[in-house]
Amino acid sequence: MFFHEFALHDDTLDAIESMNFHEATPVQQMAIPKILSGTDLLACAQTGTGKTGAYLIPILDRIPEFPKGQTSTLILVPTRELAQQIDEQVQGLGYYLDATSIAIYGGNKGPEWEQQRKALTQGADIIIATPGRLIAHLQLGYVRFEQIRFVVLDEADRMLDMGFIGDIMNILHHVPDKRQTLLFSATMPPKIRELAKKILHHPEEINLAVSKPAEGIDQQFYLSRDDQKIPLLIHLMKDLEKPSMVLFTSRKSEVNPIVRALRKMHWQARGISSDSEQTERENILRDFKNHQFPILVATDVLSRGIDIDSLSHVVNFDVPRDPEDYVHRIGRTARAANKGTAITFINEQDQPRVMRIERLLERDLPKQSITEEIGLGPAPAWAPPSGKSRHNQRPKGQGAPHKPGPNNEKKPKWHGKKKRSGPPKNSPTK
Repeated sequence: MFFHEFALHDDTLDAIESMNFHEATPVQQMAIPKILSGTDLLACAQTGTGKTGAYLIPILDRIPEFPKGQTSTLILVPTRELAQQIDEQVQGLGYYLDATSIAIYGGNKGPEWEQQRKALTQGADIIIATPGRLIAHLQLGYVRFEQIRFVVLDEADRMLDMGFIGDIMNILHHVPDKRQTLLFSATMPPKIRELAKKILHHPEEINLAVSKPAEGIDQQFYLSRDDQKIPLLIHLMKDLEKPSMVLFTSRKSEVNPIVRALRKMHWQARGISSDSEQTERENILRDFKNHQFPILVATDVLSRGIDIDSLSHVVNFDVPRDPEDYVHRIGRTARAANKGTAITFINEQDQPRVMRIERLLERDLPKQSITEEIGLGPAPAWAPPSGKSRHNQRPKGQGAPHKPGPNNEKKPKWHGKKKRSGPPKNSPTK
């Protein structure tokens, strides 16, 4: 379905065309008509499906109807990175529609706080805010939301996981009851249903969260001990030329050691975690998006909601506890019908998590043993397919075999450009 088939104004269609959007994604096809009709909406859709456009396009289409100098739209998000990303999209689409916006989030210094206060008092059309920082402004008494027509909760499940439910309900007490509320979530646990009952009125419902990665992702799993992970990473990197890669780790203490190991092999890599200063995180993320360096090492602060184009590889240095988080992590690659590779390292303790991921995805995932030069990895805990022997399995109560059989010596491989032979080159991307 093409955007010109919706009941959108010509200026909105011009804005969409200027962003090189032509055909609506499934969530946009379902959400845009419902939002244009004025009903509340409960939508379950993963990141990378076009859900931001699904609510921004119909909201921006109606912005000219409202008086200037009064905020008409409030968008609540869990993180500053997502707030900035949505603000950029508003600025791109809003250029033709004379719409103003600002992202409001914590960690700012004096000038940024004053800029936020000015936007809140003078009425930017669209406010994109993290709950905690918006509460701080509301407590000072100068914020007026009497003219709010739209309230959007984006990544509502993550906001609840981060403990923002109290702040959200407090904020909603400051906006009119007569409004259109749109709740978007990547998952639909009972707590989201409970929140929806409290804040939505006779909502339409969309459920597109299949909790499955894009078809274009080649998923590969390697059994390895913790002390083998960096050697395995370096071994795999030898086969790559000019990747665009995000490497996720659950522990922020691992970010810097991984970055140092990559730099030692002449790869340009940088890292971000919750310990990074806000300005540093913003600068690193901007430089990575602009292809100033090829490898970004990050904790889960980056796994949801951040749109990075043309990512060739995602590496999971460990297996996330929640199977949904695995889907969000690898969802950074193979976006917009592109191809990508997702590599996951599995230690002995992580194997039950892989089984949970397989149950969620309803499929067996390919596991590979590591090369002999790195050493023998942990024995797999999962049962083999019927009629086949366990791969690299040690019998119970016995030590490691003296010599792995020839069928157990698969060479790890990456699907990507092969690196030319010769010494590493110091190029702008490496």
